[in-house]
Amino acid sequence: MIDKNTAPTDEEARLNAALELLHFGFRAITAQPDRRLAERGYSRVHHRILYFIGRHPRCSHKQLLDIMRVSRQYLHRPLRQLIDDGLVQAEADAQDRRIKRLSLTTDGAAFEEALTGEQRRQLAAVFAQAGTDAEQGWRRVMERLAGALLP
Repeated sequence: MIDKNTAPTDEEARLNAALELLHFGFRAITAQPDRRLAERGYSRVHHRILYFIGRHPRCSHKQLLDIMRVSRQYLHRPLRQLIDDGLVQAEADAQDRRIKRLSLTTDGAAFEEALTGEQRRQLAAVFAQAGTDAEQGWRRVMERLAGALLP
């Protein structure tokens, strides 16, 4: 247990500063998409679904679960809402009609681009300012953090 009356060590202070940067960086890159999502009554999970279906068109429901590394319960309601709202379509697979293939509709692709496009522009601007070495270092850190989620 951390004693709140004790000053943090240099290591704790360094890690706290990194966590604060992560927090504020995440908030900066999600702020604009969050506003657009809220206008439709959606949350970040809706954006994640649109993003990953956009990158993996015609993926199955099971493949989407694996790609996103989430449970059926996590995905069920927001995916159903996106389908009902006409942003995602689910079509039976030609070989196995039990499998549903997921794709973005024209409206879904446009909405996903509006959300993710702004984030890409933010990253491009920051990477251009920080330089190639900084971008490569950031990517190594993010890959290691993402890898920590793997089973």
